[in-house]
Formats: sequence, C-alpha cells, structure tokens
Amino acid sequence: MNPIFAAANELQVACGAAGLKFCFIGGLAVQRWGEPRMTRDVDMTLLTGFGGEEHFIDEMLHFFSCRLPDAKEFALRNRVLLLKAKNGVPLDVSLGAMPFEERSIERSSAFQVGPGVALQTCSAEDLIVHKVFAGRDKDWEDVRGIIGRQHGLDTNVIWDELLPLLELREDTASEARLRKLLDP
Repeated sequence: MNPIFAAANELQVACGAAGLKFCFIGGLAVQRWGEPRMTRDVDMTLLTGFGGEEHFIDEMLHFFSCRLPDAKEFALRNRVLLLKAKNGVPLDVSLGAMPFEERSIERSSAFQVGPGVALQTCSAEDLIVHKVFAGRDKDWEDVRGIIGRQHGLDTNVIWDELLPLLELREDTASEARLRKLLDP
C-alpha cells in the first residue's frame, strides 16, 4: 500500500479505537476529488471543540510519536498536532472546533484506497472551502483540479460554508477568484 495511505489508515484506526470524530483533508482528499498530485504528509481535522483539546492531544500522543519536543504545547497554541506515523510519514492533525469543521466531518465519506481499506475524507465541496481559505498557489491549483473533475458540485454548500469564513478575515478577492472558476 502507498505509504501515505498506510499512514492515514494508521491514524484512522487510532481515532476509531479512541472513538474520535475526524476526516482527512489536504493532499489525501485531493487524491480522491481533484487532480492527483504528490503529497508528503497526511492532513486530518480532528473534532475537539474549544476547551477540551488537551484530552484529544493526549489520546493521539498515546498512539504516535511527535515531530517536535514540545508537541503538546505547540498544539495547544497553534491548534495543530504534529505527529509521525510508524513509517515516518508526517501527520498534521488540526484541532477542529469551528461549526464548518464539524459539518465537514459530518459530510465526510469513505474513499476506498485498497482492499479492505477506506479512508474517511471530506466532501469535494468542503475540500474546496478548505483550499480557498488556505489560499496558497498550490491550493488554487487543487481547486481548479477539483472543479475540473467533479461535475455537479453543490455550490450552495460551498458558498454557505466559505463566505462566513472569508468575512472573518475580510477577504473579498478569494470569493471573486472562485466565482470565476465555478462560472467560467
């Protein structure tokens, strides 16, 4: 099995054993919904809410080694836990608490990556929201790939989730850029 998928499966099994709510985002979800590209890590949103993050961090530290000596403190400050799978693949676990993240996890579904292995990834629409909000050049390339491969996207979900997030950071340029891609 591909090392990224193997690392993601290891993370998914650990979350399942602990009864945690999560979904994969980032490059792994792009493999499902967009133009497949190389990715070096696994990105996940783990639903923690606000205030109880330490319990979730401790749960993950029970299963995985850290990439930083102060991983727990870093995660509490930055809302991302930097771990490493047994095969060495970096795992970036975002501590999700926003309503969008909760709904994204609820809308997630299984992506078959191998015999008996299905990874829980966010929807194509939610991946677009994640990517537009991140806003890096590679994220916009991913958005173009998702739009090119996925016909029948629910644009109402995209706009309902994305516009409030863009409002928070007073970003009007990303909305205009995405509208051009969705409505050529």
